[in-house]
Parts: sequence; structure tokens; C-alpha cells
Amino acid sequence: MTQDTPAPGTTPARILLIDDETAILRTFRFCLEDAGHRVSTAQNGEAAMQALHHDVFDVCFLDIGLGSESGLDLLPGLRSAAPWMRVVVATAHASVDLAVNAMRAGAVDYLVKPCTPDQLRFAAAKQIEARRLEARIEALERDQPRGSPTDLSSSAPAMAQVLDEARRVADTDASVLILGDSGTGKGVLARAIHTWSHRAGGPFVTINCPSLSAELLESELFGHTRGAFTGASESTQGRVAQADGGTLFMDEIGDFPLALQPKLLRFLQDKEYERVGDAATRRADVRIVAATNRDLDAMVAEGTFRQDLLYRLNVIALRLPALHERPQDILPIAQRCLQEFAHAYGRPARGFDSEAEHAIRSYEWPGNVRELRNVIERAVILCPTPEIGVDCLSFVAPESAAIGAARVGAAVSLAELERAHIVAVIANSPTLDMAAATLGIDASTLYRKRKQYGL
Repeated sequence: MTQDTPAPGTTPARILLIDDETAILRTFRFCLEDAGHRVSTAQNGEAAMQALHHDVFDVCFLDIGLGSESGLDLLPGLRSAAPWMRVVVATAHASVDLAVNAMRAGAVDYLVKPCTPDQLRFAAAKQIEARRLEARIEALERDQPRGSPTDLSSSAPAMAQVLDEARRVADTDASVLILGDSGTGKGVLARAIHTWSHRAGGPFVTINCPSLSAELLESELFGHTRGAFTGASESTQGRVAQADGGTLFMDEIGDFPLALQPKLLRFLQDKEYERVGDAATRRADVRIVAATNRDLDAMVAEGTFRQDLLYRLNVIALRLPALHERPQDILPIAQRCLQEFAHAYGRPARGFDSEAEHAIRSYEWPGNVRELRNVIERAVILCPTPEIGVDCLSFVAPESAAIGAARVGAAVSLAELERAHIVAVIANSPTLDMAAATLGIDASTLYRKRKQYGL
């Protein structure tokens, strides 16, 4: 370690100190807590393993000499219980052989005691930053575009039929309309269709229709010129131009503004459009895949969706079944999610116990695959043991029951009805901003409503 090097700026973290000397534990703890970290201590291997079963740590400082125990002997167990945790070995007896053995056993750094507070804080900060960068890389890998056929694997006949139809239409340029409840995987299927098509080498571009006002949505879709409206300081391409040669996925097309529908219809018919503020007509070779959880035929009857636009979008319609309609897929999807998140977060989870499996199979999953992924992700992060138990699963069953009771026309107050509707919309929305857009209110109003109803 560099002597008396100031600690770089760092994010508060959870740190585990393992040392058999009470005075050293106290000194190290005060020093690290003074830097803003949350610190736990253990004086032997048994106490250290108990700490790992009750909390998640980013960094561990491990003394080599633990009385009758050896820190080197404890290292494999620490690495197995918390593979993401970065272990720094500390000892008063420095030697090259000891350092090499520690690194081979899984340590990432070596600290010689006695050390100054700055040296300790620097050692902690360096490992915390390394862990932060690892987590960032994992998050970026997790967020890479999904949609490969394996994401949609299913043993349910209804799902198999949808996938077979999707493969057959993928290599055409026909518009595809994907129908299904929120969270069923419409976006994943849209990307799979792109991947299976001759456009796979081109861009796959997504636009979320309810997330913007009509004015901003037009600009986002078709682009605008500099000075076209207040705040338009630069010209932009728009999603249509970005998707040229590829696929444009229009998510929640049922929320596309009625006033803009003629412009979208024209693009679907002629592949022509104009940027906002520009009279020049442009062309783009784009395949449209749209998705919705709404009844577009009913919207046509109400006059809120153009019938001619529906005809253009609905050349090929694919309906994704809800998760409860394919119960044989629930547990396999949960197990794939567990493996994915355990790898991404470096968590010990390897499977579910029998009680958890029964709970997963029995739950209705009103939020479909999206809700299932969220529940498993949370369980993987919080469960400290390799086998996830039912106590680590966080379902929204009580709220679902409340929603069923507070139905339109039931003997309930308007406040109860509003609360139930807000709960249902939030459960079926990827973000709170999109939930607010669906509810027709701004995000600050939704925040106040959630606070008012204790959500």
C-alpha cells in the first residue's frame, strides 16, 4: 500500500471487519464509520459467516491471524458465501509468500498493520470503487438488448403457436401488431421478430407512445429542425430516421394521439414523412412492429383510434398469452431469472426451496413476466443463502385482493376505487413516469397520491 495516500472520494458502503483483537476492530470501525461507511465486526470465522448470512457486504478486511484460526483458511468460505465481496487481507507479519497465498485464495489486496487511518480509508475506497465499476459493468450487460429466442422458450402450446407464427412472418416486411396484457413480453417478442428477420443487421429502435405529449412525440418520432419550437436548439433525426433499414417498435400504440394518427398512417402507406418545422419530404425504409394491451377495436368504435390506421398496423396480429394461461412456464422462467440475476449481482442464490416453488406456481402473476422478474430479482439480491425460501419472495397478493374488492359499481368509496386503480396501473407499468402517463396525471401528482394512500 502507498504510505499516507489520501483516500479518494468514495460512495458509502457495507464493510465487514474480521479480527480477533478488540482494540483493532474498534479503531478500524471508528475510522471507516467516520468516512461514512456502515461497518460490522467479527472476531472469528463462525461470527463472520453469521454476519454474511444476515447482511450483504461490499468489502471485507480479514486478519490473517485469528487466534487459533487462520484467515487464509477462512477465505474460501467467504468467497463462496459472498463471491461479489472484495476481500483485503491484513496482517502484522508481511511477507511475499503470504501475499501470494492470499491472492491465490481470492483476496484482492494486502494491508500491513499497523497502518494509518488514511491508508485504511484508501484501501477501502479503492475496493469500493472497483466493486462499483463491477456492478456498473454487470448492469450494462444486463441492459443489453434482449429478445433472443431463448428468452421466449416455452412448453405451453399457446405460446408455441405464437412463436411459430412470429418466425413465419419475421422475414417479411409486413407490419405486426402484438397484443397482450402488460408484462407479457411484447417488447421481447418484437426484438425477436427483428432478430429473425432479414433486417437483423439493421437498427432496432423503440418509441414508447404514452411517455410523451403529442407535440414531443411527433418530434421524437419524425425529428425536428433547429428553431422549430421553443427549446429546439439543434436539429434532430427522430426515431424513424434512426430505424432506417431496420425495425421501429412502437410500444403501447393504443396511446398514440389521435391528432398524430394521420401522419403515422401516411408513413405506413408511403414511407414518407416530414420533420417538425421542415417542409422537405423524407423517406425511410422501416418495418413497423407495434404493441398494445388495449382493445383497439373498441377504441375504433369509440372514435379514439382510426380504423384505417388499425388496418395498416394489424396486417399480422400476434396475441401473447398471460402468464397464468401457461402455468407450466412459470417455474422455468423463475429459475432462468434466478440464474441471470445471481450471475449479474454476484449473489449466492442457486435455487428455490419446495415451499417457494409452490408459492411461485400458485400465485396469479397479474403483472405477468415483468412482475415475476421483479420478484425474483429482489429475492436474489436480498436472500443471503443459496436456496431462496418463501420468506424472500415479495408478492403483491394483498393489493390484488383489494383491487378485486374495489371494482366499479361495488359498495366502495371513490377514494378506495382510486387507490385500487393506482395500485393496478403501477403494478403493470415499467416506470412511475409511465404509470403517471397512463393515469393522465403528472409524476408529482402521482407522488402525492402514493403518499396519500401509503403506497
